[in-house]
Amino acid sequence: MSKILVAAVQMTSTEDVDANLDRAEALAGQAISRGASLVVLPELFTALGEPEHITAAAQPIPGPASMRMSCLAANAGITLVAGSLAECRDGRDRISNTSLVFGPDGSQLACYRKMHLFDIDLPGRVSFCESAFVEPGEDVVVTETPVGRLGQATCYDLRFPELFRALADREAQILAVPAAFTQATGRDHWEVLLRARAIENQVFIVAANQYGHHGPGITTYGRSMIIDPWGTVLATAADGEQVITAEFNLDRLQDIRATLPALTHRRL
Repeated sequence: MSKILVAAVQMTSTEDVDANLDRAEALAGQAISRGASLVVLPELFTALGEPEHITAAAQPIPGPASMRMSCLAANAGITLVAGSLAECRDGRDRISNTSLVFGPDGSQLACYRKMHLFDIDLPGRVSFCESAFVEPGEDVVVTETPVGRLGQATCYDLRFPELFRALADREAQILAVPAAFTQATGRDHWEVLLRARAIENQVFIVAANQYGHHGPGITTYGRSMIIDPWGTVLATAADGEQVITAEFNLDRLQDIRATLPALTHRRL
């Protein structure tokens, strides 16, 4: 298919896993009712708060949360990027920040574990050390899906263009970027980085961000975005929980790459 409707779901996740899953399903349902065939949820949509609460909410894969997302995709017949969730694995001291892709039949198509971990300490503004309780992933993931070749990145990954170039090198057409991008940095950097990654790699981006207050010192920016390969912002979320949608035309991606073949002009 050359034209698809895509959706980014913006949430204010809390420590309550069941309530978060219910809310994710309800918001995804709004996207499905509009005809979206690709839906992207935000980072740590199952539980977001202080590190001990995120760790306590960790689940194996497959597990209760992933099975609910599998059923959601299958019941609606959509491709679903299940944001990310805290994953526990046998023999590991730290959890993984893991993003799953489910196909329209509910099968798990991909698993990406966040590579770049967010460690920051701005006194009086934000303090968070993800590497203290999260193990970094190692694999670059691009997957053939019913909506096109889908690459995955998560939140802080956005600051590392080499990952996005690796996704482009693997012929990604659409990049899903679940995030819990902070308010402190989001105001200045979120849109700039997203548009830059779209332009330099000539890809569509669906960036689903968290919004609001999630615990002491944890406030996210929102402004989920859908962006085309020219860097045009096709949709932006306002404050609060909501769903944004936009149409992708994969023929436009090919036109942009043919008209401005920058990816073929690289000299290293």
